[in-house]
Amino acid sequence: MESYNGQDASGMSPKTALLESGPQAAAYPVARATFATFLLFCLGHFFIDLYSGALGALQPLLVGRYRMSFTEAGILAGVLSFSSSVLQPAYGYLSDRFHSRLFTALAPAVAGIFISALGWAPGYPALLAMVFLGGAGIASFHPQAASRATEGIEKHRGRAMAIFISSGTMGLALGPSFFSAVAVRLGLPRTAWAALPGIALSMVLLMFLRPPAREVRRPRFDWTPLRAVWGPMTILFFLVFIRSAVQVTFTQFLPLYLHTQRGNSLANSSLHLTLYLGFGALGGFLGGNLADRFGGRRVILVSMIGSVPFLALFVATTGIVSTVSLILGGLILLFTTPVNVLMGQQLAPTQTGTVSALMMGFAWGTSGMLFIPLTGWISDLYSMQAAFTGLVLFPLIGFFLALKLPKCAQSVS
Repeated sequence: MESYNGQDASGMSPKTALLESGPQAAAYPVARATFATFLLFCLGHFFIDLYSGALGALQPLLVGRYRMSFTEAGILAGVLSFSSSVLQPAYGYLSDRFHSRLFTALAPAVAGIFISALGWAPGYPALLAMVFLGGAGIASFHPQAASRATEGIEKHRGRAMAIFISSGTMGLALGPSFFSAVAVRLGLPRTAWAALPGIALSMVLLMFLRPPAREVRRPRFDWTPLRAVWGPMTILFFLVFIRSAVQVTFTQFLPLYLHTQRGNSLANSSLHLTLYLGFGALGGFLGGNLADRFGGRRVILVSMIGSVPFLALFVATTGIVSTVSLILGGLILLFTTPVNVLMGQQLAPTQTGTVSALMMGFAWGTSGMLFIPLTGWISDLYSMQAAFTGLVLFPLIGFFLALKLPKCAQSVS
């Protein structure tokens, strides 16, 4: 019933009522729910990778307490890479099949409890077991979160994926400084208090995270979409492998390198890792935006060739020049982080969880399993300086490999 001033009984004009009840109004709750889910996944990614970055900062203290060689320290970090990364395709398969939010909701608590309590380990074998279990929590989160984070986002998916991945990289960047501060202030055994944020976040995710929508995924793993694009997918995998060989080894060994080779304090060494990874997070965000504009293939080529001079200068110099070179090298190297994931998802859109696990987990983990212990062994055999010198030249291989990507692989939005 309409009133004399042109309004209906609810006090709205017919035009306003039409807008409120039309397609735009229906889209508002969907948009809010999409944003809230995206925000939860970004928050979860930040904290899960905060714990992922802890071991690098704690390595100098763990080496001293458990009297580890560089090789044993490398094996410890290799176990973390295996459990947190290599096993991700298994979790990707399970999340694509069972559609349970528990894969992401419980992950921060599991990772937080076992990683934060490393100071309680009675010996090296127990230390290996705790690192493995903490890594399992990290592995559980990534495939489903990467697959679901951009659901419902139609435009600028490259930018959205860059924000999601950069939130994790920022957590990885702050993890060393956070755990270094906790360990220096409270002592290694009391770093267990750092598990509280992860436990709290798991409670929030259990209360507010929506279950995955079953109708948007196939109920079982299917090799067919992957076999159809095995050529470019293999190239993308090895590009991530090469980038990760540098990134994951720096993440686990940079504080130990600066502490033992250059005499930096634990706090200063951890700060350098925070700066390296923090600007790497910025690099991932910039890379996603650059890929939307210039194409993923170009961004990968620039990243691989452009990072080498700065990383080499970091190893060859000291002081402010070395620090600035480290920051710029990390920023450019991580341009490709969101680009590889989105290009892989577009190649096999029906297996996004598995593809995300391959690009974010399996490639990262296998490179870590190989190169972290190898770097430790070379450091024991020669020096950590020699090991890092060879490592920073590795992206040159990635540049020549990226030239084989199809030139049509440009847009990722």
